[in-house]
Amino acid sequence: MPNRSVFFVSDGTGITAETFGNSILAQFPALPRHVRRPFIETPDKAREVLAEINQVADTEGKRPIVFITLVDDAVRQIITGPDCRGMVLDILQAFVVPLEAEFGVKSNHRVGRFSDAAKSSEYNERIEAINFSLAHDDGQSARNLASADVILLGVSRSGKTPTSLYLAMQHGIKAANYPLIPEDFERHKLPTPLAPYLSKCFGLTIDPERLSQIRNERRPGSKYAALENCRYEVREAEAMMRRSGVSWLSSTHKSIEEIATTILRDIRPDRLIY
Repeated sequence: MPNRSVFFVSDGTGITAETFGNSILAQFPALPRHVRRPFIETPDKAREVLAEINQVADTEGKRPIVFITLVDDAVRQIITGPDCRGMVLDILQAFVVPLEAEFGVKSNHRVGRFSDAAKSSEYNERIEAINFSLAHDDGQSARNLASADVILLGVSRSGKTPTSLYLAMQHGIKAANYPLIPEDFERHKLPTPLAPYLSKCFGLTIDPERLSQIRNERRPGSKYAALENCRYEVREAEAMMRRSGVSWLSSTHKSIEEIATTILRDIRPDRLIY
């Protein structure tokens, strides 16, 4: 379906609509065009999006798929009404109405998931976790490692930094990360500052061929990116983590979401219950 468009329309950031929609679309062998339209909180904005949806329907000859998370009735009815030539999937209504009946109460119909973020302790914890992860990226600092929830280990470019930031941003996890470097392999031991915190450590490894490809994009033709060197580093890193009793997984074919969930399950299972 290369000529099919999918709209994600929301009165907030659109992240919820896009995340849910992409989970559904992943069940199909398709790569449709994505169009996110956030902050559609007035009828005028909704009519602009409606016109865009209808124009795409005319251009492509097929009705666009439209995932929406719209709370305001007047705004929602413009997109869900008979004038819309898209296939509209109303995520909130599909779940809110049955839950209102189950709980016996009306939902608060709050526009925008993050409208009171400044008052949220969970939000402030995430900001604190992001700052911690940035300060402890790539072994920059060994201070306050006792405060870390997770310490990621692995060779350079194995996915430590993006995983650390994802854990911080999505789960409020204070994640430090440490690179394993040739000096560590020569000593046959993990970096000294990590010794007291092995129970918090989790390793990332990667296929050497993929690692060489990634490194060549950064430093083409260097020893750092050479396949033999990548094989050596990965082999030594895995052996070191095995000797130290540190669990690890390969990031080669896993998404950040899968890696982060595995880490939470193994290191901080309490954070999967809240």
